[in-house]
Amino acid sequence: MAKKKKVLPLIKEIRKKSEREVNYGYEKAISYSQMSMYRSCPKKWALQYRDGHKISEQSIHMTFGTAIHEAIQHYLDTMYDVSGAEADRINIEDYFEERFRETYLKDYKSNKNVHFSNPAEMKEFYDDGINILTYFKKKRGSYFNKKGWKLVQCELPLLVSPNPTYKNVLYRGYLDVVMYHEPTNTIKIIDIKTSTRGWNDKAKKDEDKQFQLILYKKLFAEQYNFPVENINVEFFIVKRKLYESEDYVIPRIQVFKPASGKIKMSRAEKAMNEFIEDVFTKDAKFKETILSPNPSKWNCGFCPYKNKKELCNVGIS
Repeated sequence: MAKKKKVLPLIKEIRKKSEREVNYGYEKAISYSQMSMYRSCPKKWALQYRDGHKISEQSIHMTFGTAIHEAIQHYLDTMYDVSGAEADRINIEDYFEERFRETYLKDYKSNKNVHFSNPAEMKEFYDDGINILTYFKKKRGSYFNKKGWKLVQCELPLLVSPNPTYKNVLYRGYLDVVMYHEPTNTIKIIDIKTSTRGWNDKAKKDEDKQFQLILYKKLFAEQYNFPVENINVEFFIVKRKLYESEDYVIPRIQVFKPASGKIKMSRAEKAMNEFIEDVFTKDAKFKETILSPNPSKWNCGFCPYKNKKELCNVGIS
């Protein structure tokens, strides 16, 4: 096996800033998924995170997403830290199959040993994953090149206090892929998303989706002391299914770069601060306010509390 390449001093500095532990005695940790859930339905957030009624939501989509993430990240780790040739020698299909099986077993146990899929569905998702990885390996040069680019880290941790008035409320997240372009001294933060057929215009315009990466950009700059204007962000969307077309080949990978300038960042920061200020006191305790549900066919249809009328009886069937 080829030797690992030397690491740039800047990348060494970022990597050594390891995530500290959250002290839950006086600190609270929030995430993008929490903020997104609150903006969608405050009542659901309260039941899940404040009121002690947390329900583990397992699905084959989540299991598949984890396995695909890990397979792509494993390939990139090898490609940039060793060589592209070494990455190509990885049996990425076997690696994905192993991660898919192990992740399902872990999620099955978290689901109180209740299956949430079946062999036919598992086979379908496995085949979709193989098709994605085959395309990724064949076309990876179109999405990840090595001319001036270095891999900072996959799953790079964030743990930052985003609101100075609420210092003990910490935003925690993990960045899927962080790249550094040495010639221009720029960082690129990439978030891998799995999708059935990709994102349409409505999905691309969804600010809740965009806010995740925009906040990552802001908080990365703060935690790792890097100029925010030198950070770019993009969604790397892998598709399980393709629409048929006789006119052109439809790619299995879609790249979307949301606007992340001052206006968008201000809107994302405002949304995050509104969430923090609505649900926490300044000493990081939960406010005991009544949070109302936001009933809709979408929210209620996929809500884990839809059949628990003693917790929420305002659902829409």
